[in-house]
Amino acid sequence: MTEDRKKQIIKEATALFSKFGYDKVSVKQIASACGFTDAALYRHFDSKAEVYDQVLESLVTRIPHEELFERLRRIDDLEKVLHEMAKFLLDFLNRNDDLYRLLLFSALRGHVKARKIYAQIRGDLIEFIAGRLQEFKDQGITYDINPLITARCFIGMVMDCALGLNLWQSLGGKAVKPEEAIKNNIPIYARGLIKKGQY
Repeated sequence: MTEDRKKQIIKEATALFSKFGYDKVSVKQIASACGFTDAALYRHFDSKAEVYDQVLESLVTRIPHEELFERLRRIDDLEKVLHEMAKFLLDFLNRNDDLYRLLLFSALRGHVKARKIYAQIRGDLIEFIAGRLQEFKDQGITYDINPLITARCFIGMVMDCALGLNLWQSLGGKAVKPEEAIKNNIPIYARGLIKKGQY
Protein backbone atom coordinates (compact mmCIF):
# COMPACT_ATOMS: atom_id res chain seq x y z
CA MET A 1 0.00 0.00 0.00
CA THR A 2 2.83 2.42 0.86
CA GLU A 3 4.51 1.81 -2.52
CA ASP A 4 1.19 2.39 -4.32
CA ARG A 5 0.76 5.67 -2.47
CA LYS A 6 4.29 6.77 -3.34
CA LYS A 7 3.70 5.97 -7.02
CA GLN A 8 0.45 7.94 -6.92
CA ILE A 9 2.19 10.94 -5.34
CA ILE A 10 4.99 10.81 -7.94
CA LYS A 11 2.48 10.54 -10.78
CA GLU A 12 0.38 13.49 -9.61
CA ALA A 13 3.43 15.57 -8.70
CA THR A 14 4.93 14.92 -12.15
CA ALA A 15 1.79 16.30 -13.80
CA LEU A 16 1.74 19.37 -11.54
CA PHE A 17 5.46 20.15 -11.72
CA SER A 18 5.50 19.75 -15.51
CA LYS A 19 2.52 22.08 -15.88
CA PHE A 20 3.43 24.81 -13.38
CA GLY A 21 7.10 24.35 -12.43
CA TYR A 22 8.53 23.56 -9.02
CA ASP A 23 8.02 26.95 -7.38
CA LYS A 24 4.32 27.26 -8.19
CA VAL A 25 3.33 23.85 -6.82
CA SER A 26 2.61 23.33 -3.13
CA VAL A 27 2.51 20.22 -0.99
CA LYS A 28 -1.18 20.97 -0.47
CA GLN A 29 -1.81 20.86 -4.24
CA ILE A 30 0.04 17.55 -4.60
CA ALA A 31 -1.85 16.01 -1.67
CA SER A 32 -5.17 17.32 -2.99
CA ALA A 33 -4.50 15.86 -6.45
CA CYS A 34 -3.91 12.51 -4.73
CA GLY A 35 -7.12 12.82 -2.71
CA PHE A 36 -5.56 13.02 0.73
CA THR A 37 -4.18 15.50 3.28
CA ASP A 38 -0.77 17.15 3.59
CA ALA A 39 -0.13 15.04 6.68
CA ALA A 40 -0.71 11.84 4.68
CA LEU A 41 1.77 13.00 2.05
CA TYR A 42 4.37 13.75 4.73
CA ARG A 43 4.12 10.13 5.89
CA HIS A 44 5.72 9.15 2.57
CA PHE A 45 8.01 12.12 1.84
CA ASP A 46 9.78 14.56 4.14
CA SER A 47 9.39 17.59 1.88
CA LYS A 48 8.32 18.93 -1.50
CA ALA A 49 12.00 18.87 -2.49
CA GLU A 50 12.16 15.12 -1.79
CA VAL A 51 9.02 14.55 -3.89
CA TYR A 52 10.62 16.57 -6.69
CA ASP A 53 13.84 14.55 -6.51
CA GLN A 54 11.85 11.31 -6.78
CA VAL A 55 9.88 12.70 -9.72
CA LEU A 56 13.13 13.48 -11.53
CA GLU A 57 14.58 10.04 -10.69
CA SER A 58 11.44 8.40 -12.11
CA LEU A 59 11.98 10.02 -15.51
CA VAL A 60 14.97 7.81 -16.31
CA THR A 61 12.82 4.68 -16.19
CA ARG A 62 10.19 6.12 -18.53
CA ILE A 63 12.24 5.81 -21.70
CA PRO A 64 12.50 2.12 -22.65
CA HIS A 65 16.09 2.41 -23.86
CA GLU A 66 16.99 -1.25 -23.87
CA GLU A 67 14.03 -2.33 -26.03
CA LEU A 68 14.87 0.41 -28.52
CA PHE A 69 18.58 -0.39 -28.51
CA GLU A 70 17.98 -4.11 -28.99
CA ARG A 71 15.88 -3.37 -32.08
CA LEU A 72 18.37 -0.87 -33.51
CA ARG A 73 21.32 -3.26 -33.02
CA ARG A 74 19.74 -5.55 -35.63
CA ILE A 75 19.60 -2.85 -38.33
CA ASP A 76 22.61 -2.67 -40.67
CA ASP A 77 21.62 0.49 -42.55
CA LEU A 78 22.86 3.77 -40.99
CA GLU A 79 20.06 5.90 -42.41
CA LYS A 80 17.50 3.42 -41.10
CA VAL A 81 19.13 3.42 -37.63
CA LEU A 82 18.98 7.22 -37.47
CA HIS A 83 15.45 7.24 -38.87
CA GLU A 84 14.20 4.73 -36.29
CA MET A 85 15.93 6.57 -33.42
CA ALA A 86 14.43 9.91 -34.48
CA LYS A 87 10.99 8.37 -34.96
CA PHE A 88 11.11 6.73 -31.54
CA LEU A 89 12.24 9.92 -29.79
CA LEU A 90 9.72 12.20 -31.49
CA ASP A 91 6.87 9.73 -30.89
CA PHE A 92 7.91 9.17 -27.29
CA LEU A 93 8.29 12.87 -26.45
CA ASN A 94 4.99 13.62 -28.21
CA ARG A 95 3.23 11.10 -25.97
CA ASN A 96 5.20 12.18 -22.89
CA ASP A 97 5.43 15.94 -23.27
CA ASP A 98 5.19 16.28 -19.47
CA LEU A 99 8.66 14.69 -19.28
CA TYR A 100 10.20 17.26 -21.60
CA ARG A 101 8.43 20.20 -19.92
CA LEU A 102 9.54 18.98 -16.51
CA LEU A 103 13.16 18.66 -17.62
CA LEU A 104 13.06 22.14 -19.14
CA PHE A 105 11.49 23.72 -16.04
CA SER A 106 14.09 21.99 -13.91
CA ALA A 107 17.01 23.00 -16.10
CA LEU A 108 15.85 26.62 -16.20
CA ARG A 109 15.60 26.62 -12.42
CA GLY A 110 19.16 25.28 -12.23
CA HIS A 111 18.19 22.13 -10.36
CA VAL A 112 21.35 20.03 -10.07
CA LYS A 113 19.54 16.70 -10.24
CA ALA A 114 17.65 17.81 -13.37
CA ARG A 115 20.91 18.40 -15.20
CA LYS A 116 22.11 14.97 -14.11
CA ILE A 117 18.86 13.24 -15.22
CA TYR A 118 18.76 15.12 -18.53
CA ALA A 119 22.40 14.22 -19.15
CA GLN A 120 21.67 10.59 -18.29
CA ILE A 121 18.66 10.37 -20.63
CA ARG A 122 20.51 12.07 -23.49
CA GLY A 123 23.77 10.35 -22.57
CA ASP A 124 22.35 6.85 -23.03
CA LEU A 125 21.01 7.76 -26.46
CA ILE A 126 24.22 9.51 -27.51
CA GLU A 127 26.38 6.62 -26.33
CA PHE A 128 24.30 4.12 -28.29
CA ILE A 129 24.34 6.15 -31.51
CA ALA A 130 28.08 6.84 -31.12
CA GLY A 131 28.67 3.08 -30.81
CA ARG A 132 26.70 2.34 -33.96
CA LEU A 133 28.47 5.16 -35.82
CA GLN A 134 31.83 3.69 -34.77
CA GLU A 135 30.74 0.33 -36.22
CA PHE A 136 29.77 1.94 -39.54
CA LYS A 137 33.05 3.90 -39.56
CA ASP A 138 35.05 0.71 -38.90
CA GLN A 139 33.30 -0.92 -41.86
CA GLY A 140 34.36 2.00 -44.09
CA ILE A 141 30.76 3.12 -44.65
CA THR A 142 31.12 6.63 -43.20
CA TYR A 143 33.68 9.34 -43.66
CA ASP A 144 36.36 9.71 -40.96
CA ILE A 145 34.01 11.24 -38.39
CA ASN A 146 34.20 11.59 -34.64
CA PRO A 147 31.30 9.31 -33.63
CA LEU A 148 30.72 10.99 -30.28
CA ILE A 149 30.48 14.53 -31.71
CA THR A 150 28.26 13.29 -34.54
CA ALA A 151 25.97 11.42 -32.12
CA ARG A 152 25.70 14.47 -29.84
CA CYS A 153 24.74 16.67 -32.78
CA PHE A 154 22.21 14.14 -34.03
CA ILE A 155 20.45 13.64 -30.67
CA GLY A 156 20.54 17.41 -30.12
CA MET A 157 18.88 17.99 -33.49
CA VAL A 158 16.14 15.46 -32.78
CA MET A 159 15.46 16.78 -29.28
CA ASP A 160 15.36 20.37 -30.54
CA CYS A 161 12.90 19.24 -33.19
CA ALA A 162 10.82 17.54 -30.48
CA LEU A 163 10.84 20.76 -28.51
CA GLY A 164 9.46 22.66 -31.48
CA LEU A 165 6.90 20.04 -32.47
CA ASN A 166 5.70 19.12 -28.99
CA LEU A 167 5.81 22.34 -27.06
CA TRP A 168 5.14 24.94 -29.71
CA GLN A 169 3.30 22.66 -32.18
CA SER A 170 5.16 24.23 -35.07
CA LEU A 171 8.49 25.00 -36.62
CA GLY A 172 8.91 28.53 -37.92
CA GLY A 173 5.23 29.30 -37.37
CA LYS A 174 3.96 26.40 -39.49
CA ALA A 175 2.52 23.22 -38.04
CA VAL A 176 4.75 20.26 -38.86
CA LYS A 177 4.08 16.60 -38.19
CA PRO A 178 6.91 14.50 -36.69
CA GLU A 179 7.00 12.22 -39.74
CA GLU A 180 7.49 15.29 -42.00
CA ALA A 181 10.47 16.43 -39.94
CA ILE A 182 11.98 12.93 -40.03
CA LYS A 183 11.42 12.51 -43.78
CA ASN A 184 13.03 15.89 -44.42
CA ASN A 185 16.01 15.79 -42.03
CA ILE A 186 17.23 12.22 -41.63
CA PRO A 187 18.28 11.59 -45.25
CA ILE A 188 20.22 14.88 -45.26
CA TYR A 189 21.98 14.01 -42.01
CA ALA A 190 22.66 10.35 -42.84
CA ARG A 191 23.83 10.90 -46.40
CA GLY A 192 26.22 13.59 -45.25
CA LEU A 193 28.00 10.91 -43.19
CA ILE A 194 28.02 8.06 -45.70
CA LYS A 195 30.78 7.84 -48.28
CA LYS A 196 29.66 8.18 -51.87
CA GLY A 197 28.86 4.84 -53.40
CA GLN A 198 27.82 3.37 -50.01
CA TYR A 199 24.11 4.24 -50.34
